[in-house]
Amino acid sequence: MRTPPVVVINAFEVLEGKDEAFLASWEQARAHLAAQDGYLSTRLHRSLSPGADFRFVNVACWASAHAFQAATSTPAFRNANIPFPFHASLYEIVWEDEP
Repeated sequence: MRTPPVVVINAFEVLEGKDEAFLASWEQARAHLAAQDGYLSTRLHRSLSPGADFRFVNVACWASAHAFQAATSTPAFRNANIPFPFHASLYEIVWEDEP
């Protein structure tokens, strides 16, 4: 039996005016993760409000929780320089509306 994919929702605290620095560090981390087994997709969202607590929110899909945990346990990822506070959690899809 195949396990359903999981969703990682990661909210980032990025001060107004720091978008470029954040995007550069996020892209490096994304490139590493995208090359790992089990990576399916990601979407990065930016708040329309420059003063939002969570200026950026990343929503990524992974084949399984195990695949995500393995990818984020690599030394290359653990040692990545992401100088912005973040809040990440794994979620399962319980309902989806598809067009």
